[in-house]
Amino acid sequence: MENTNAKSLLEVAEIYLAYKSNVKPSLRPKVNASKDAYEILLENWDSAKIELCEQFKVLLLNRANKVLGIFEVSTGSATGTVADPKMIFVSALKANACGVIVAHNHPSGNMKPSQQDIDLTRKLREGGRFLEIQLLDHIIVTTEGYYSFADEGLL
Repeated sequence: MENTNAKSLLEVAEIYLAYKSNVKPSLRPKVNASKDAYEILLENWDSAKIELCEQFKVLLLNRANKVLGIFEVSTGSATGTVADPKMIFVSALKANACGVIVAHNHPSGNMKPSQQDIDLTRKLREGGRFLEIQLLDHIIVTTEGYYSFADEGLL
């Protein structure tokens, strides 16, 4: 019995990290400006949810600002969703992203950021600095346009 307990104390889960893309590097879209990011995000957003409930997503970019992928962090209600910084950065780390653009929609169509949006952006910018993953932008997505924190000088 004692030998079994000693053995179980030494058993731990193995962590395996991998990133696999079905898109050739030469075919990945490149983000040169906030409009590019908005168009990529809008094209990949669930059109049945964009005016129904808030969703938070991360656009993962390599050093050349080519899109490695999009990760959906959360889906919430008509008035909010949870944007967990740990989930945002774990997706970036797993994809070995050099930069991220975070985005969420406002089902109301209002493109103005809330104070919570501004606070979260600052928090993510600081976390990214520590991890050497640059927060390139925070975009509020609506069907009629977008708001870019970078374009408005809030990064």
